[in-house]
Amino acid sequence: MQVTVNGVPAELAEDVTVADLVAARVGGHDRVAVARNGDVVPRSSWGQARLADGDALEVLAPTAGG
Repeated sequence: MQVTVNGVPAELAEDVTVADLVAARVGGHDRVAVARNGDVVPRSSWGQARLADGDALEVLAPTAGG
């Protein structure tokens, strides 16, 4: 299936969840927020939130600096 992750087209297998996407893109990072089609996906539902063809996702991690 075709989705967009942070503005970049990506091809994913069928039956991928938000948790799968985060694990593949960010690893075990615990300070990540995900929005799908403009709506925040609560972390508690990542394992059940299945992605669909055409979804637009934003995976955001905070950065520190000064």
